[in-house]
Amino acid sequence: MAGRYFDQWTIGDRIAHDIRRTVTETDNLLFTTMTHNPQPLHLDAEAAKASEFGQILVNGTFTFALMIGLSVGDTTLGTLVANLGYDKLVMPKPVFIGDTMRCESEVTDLKESRSRPDAGIVTFTHR
Repeated sequence: MAGRYFDQWTIGDRIAHDIRRTVTETDNLLFTTMTHNPQPLHLDAEAAKASEFGQILVNGTFTFALMIGLSVGDTTLGTLVANLGYDKLVMPKPVFIGDTMRCESEVTDLKESRSRPDAGIVTFTHR
């Protein structure tokens, strides 16, 4: 796996990433406690069972971080200068313990860098 450089991308490029990850109870527990997010939906099986979800809900911030991690090998591994930010984080479906996550990335914009003539800005939409 290796990332691509700016000049190797075109708008509309799509990658269905091969890497997948099944989320474990330990993943959710460690991430949730490490980030000081004691929401009962993430930690308390009884409280989660009584919720509309009926079971523990995996921490949404973990699912976001995992999605980005699943994409790195095919997009920016070894080629990234800086991550400039994220826009419009949407979580359309809940993720539960035992779910297997996968990710697809699409290039939605390309801009040459004004401050770095040897680099550019690639905008991705990850799903």
